[in-house]
Amino acid sequence: MGDLRGRLIAFDLDGTLIDSRRDLADAANALIVELGGRPLPEDAIGRMVGEGASVLVERALRASGLLPERTAVAEDEEAVPAVSRALERFLVLYDERLLNHTRAYPGIPEALAAARRHGRLAVLTNKPQRATERILDGLGIRSLLDEVIGGDTSWPRKPDPSSLRHLMARAGADSSSTLLVGDSAIDHETARRAGVRCCLAAYGFGYETFPRERLTGTEIVVGNGRELSEVVNRFAAETAVRRTAG
Repeated sequence: MGDLRGRLIAFDLDGTLIDSRRDLADAANALIVELGGRPLPEDAIGRMVGEGASVLVERALRASGLLPERTAVAEDEEAVPAVSRALERFLVLYDERLLNHTRAYPGIPEALAAARRHGRLAVLTNKPQRATERILDGLGIRSLLDEVIGGDTSWPRKPDPSSLRHLMARAGADSSSTLLVGDSAIDHETARRAGVRCCLAAYGFGYETFPRERLTGTEIVVGNGRELSEVVNRFAAETAVRRTAG
């Protein structure tokens, strides 16, 4: 194994490492039905994922007509307790379905195993920590990762870059030796705020709604796990050259 010091590769979870859309949709629709609403299409719920469970629940309740289409929940005093209660129930329903259909995308376990040769690996997600750890363990890929930071830890959720900078400090990495891999606008913005390289997973459901006008041309876009492995290899080679030159 090569020198891992000073290099960090951080991954989003949903839509990047794992395809969890059906289990998330099933849990959200179970909640909606319990509350008297009509289920939403799986792909519609998939487009709501990325900013944490509470935002997903709010969006699902609004889309199903169980909350009025008004301002953000933080500005809607009537919505706050409703979303809070619904969130508690959603987490229970999702906990029962975490690994029913969720799988790692093809080639991802191999990409992680290969990436371990080049740097410290972390998962940085807005998904709750407990659910994240259970899924990673259940899919047999937790052992490939050095650190995991979920969305309900003491760190602010993405796109706030604080948690990513913490991981960088732990790895001894700087902005030029850090790669963030994600599938959504939230991941893209996190990378931008931290000043690090960004790799976007076009196979992920978050990429379906990514505003293409935000692309600057500096991003790397991959279509599958094999291409992700190739990107990680190039990233490691480029940072090694810069380290030698420096």
